[in-house]
Amino acid sequence: MVDEAAWLLTRTERGNPDTRIDLPDGVSADEHAATPEGDVAWSTGNRTLAHIDGASYFQALHRVLEATRAGDLVLFTDWMGDADLRLTGEPGSEVVEVIGRAEQRGVDVRGLVWRSHTDQAGFFAKNNRHLGEQLSRRGAEVSLDMRVRPGGSHHQKFVVVRHADDPSRDVAFVGGIDLARNRRDDQHHEGDPQARPLTEEYGERAPWHDVQLELRGPVVRDVETTFRERWDDPALLTRAPWRRLADAVRRVETDPSRLPAQRPAPPPAGDVTVQLLRTYPYLGPGRGYAFARQGERSVARGYTKAIRQARDLIYVEDQFFWSHRTQHNVPWRRRSDDNEPRGNDVVAALEQQLLAQPGLRVVVVVPRHPDKDGLNRAAQRLARHRALQRLYDVAPGRVAAYSIENRAGTPVYVHAKVCIIDDTWATTGSDNFNRRSWTHDSELTAAVLDPTHAATLRLRLAAEHLGRLRTRPASGAEGDEDALATDELDEVADCKSAEGMFEQFAQHAERLDAWHATGRVGERPVGHLRRLPLQEPSRRARPLARLLLAAVHDPDGRPRAMRRDHSY
Repeated sequence: MVDEAAWLLTRTERGNPDTRIDLPDGVSADEHAATPEGDVAWSTGNRTLAHIDGASYFQALHRVLEATRAGDLVLFTDWMGDADLRLTGEPGSEVVEVIGRAEQRGVDVRGLVWRSHTDQAGFFAKNNRHLGEQLSRRGAEVSLDMRVRPGGSHHQKFVVVRHADDPSRDVAFVGGIDLARNRRDDQHHEGDPQARPLTEEYGERAPWHDVQLELRGPVVRDVETTFRERWDDPALLTRAPWRRLADAVRRVETDPSRLPAQRPAPPPAGDVTVQLLRTYPYLGPGRGYAFARQGERSVARGYTKAIRQARDLIYVEDQFFWSHRTQHNVPWRRRSDDNEPRGNDVVAALEQQLLAQPGLRVVVVVPRHPDKDGLNRAAQRLARHRALQRLYDVAPGRVAAYSIENRAGTPVYVHAKVCIIDDTWATTGSDNFNRRSWTHDSELTAAVLDPTHAATLRLRLAAEHLGRLRTRPASGAEGDEDALATDELDEVADCKSAEGMFEQFAQHAERLDAWHATGRVGERPVGHLRRLPLQEPSRRARPLARLLLAAVHDPDGRPRAMRRDHSY
């Protein structure tokens, strides 16, 4: 049995007394506090299924949405969206068409889409606005939400489906995959036919690696509560006068209607424990979210508490893996009377545990190249260089960083946000390993406390990256599992231990790197892993890179007192 209180945050440790996410149906905070379960902040009796890469997730989402009927409720959030995204690749599976058909059947569809900064600044305000407009014309109610810090975003990507006639079918999808182009890739990583260009290195159809988690059971209500808290927040969707004027001209609905009453939590669907971790920034005096007036940093707190349990292996897949500090010898203090992380940035917890546990290993899989050009690229490279160099310094030979490429040698853009610790605790969500995700933008991640789920997810990812994963048909019927079959687990038997996986990753990357170094002569070695080279910007570029990093790429959304105290 896994000690839930040792790995997961309690309600007190979540640090947000304003939220209802941990409260049972119809029970006030004071009433709940008086019960034996008053400090529990997780749900049991759940079933989980990891969808590796967008093709698997979109196929499952398409199946669920097409099965909805009158009276059902569909809720979704999006950071970036495209109305013409084809969920299955076939005509008629476009997001706007699938949701439009659901509305015609009497399904209640609500969406919260980040309004986005301007297209001129490199964002996608027009795409997100068009997504909202097209869905609204088909009957869905979609709000463009800009209740963020300056320069911030709503980064959550999840879908909730509640069924009026059969709550046992209720489902939520949580992870890092937007309803947008580029995401519908599979294990072969040949890219999404509905492509959107990144940087030159990734080609015309950027290969894309990602993960989304399918959740069934009582935790679905927790995900729904996360949506409802944002939807019901009384603050204006945007405070900017020019945006409000534009909305009036376009006749955009800016006053969301009331949601139907929330139904009780779905019945148990399995035996898995799940905790939702979230980030909401501090917006300032009198401007905070009604459900998080001082913000919420349970992502930071949850990761740090779990990292303290690590003894064997911390496996991370992340789009951004960043640090601000240049030296690793700044004290990282741990207080015995609470579980608040202490340190100057998100890498501090990893440093401390590597120092405390001489047998601990860390494996990181990230994109080989940033998704930005120019000075923005220099800022991202500086941040990643600092993070990895610090870990290499404190634990030589026990930290390894990799990128992945497809069979054609094109780098795969790693957009996944996954962390697995000792095959016990595993997260899948929208947050990255950086200060922005831990303090500044809205985020949602699901922390699953279950050895079977954690080990299977890690080995499934290892099988894909080592080139041992068999070609699997797309998931078709409800209940199909996009997980490793028993005989497929044997293909990665040498990765079951932390030492084995660390060694296999190193050997495969060494062979592929050598093949490239010798001019790609002869048969290409099996696998997709490449050692990640450290690329620090030139001395001349560093001052501006540091400024961009602190102000643009990795800002701080904590209250001032927490910044001074280096706490979350």
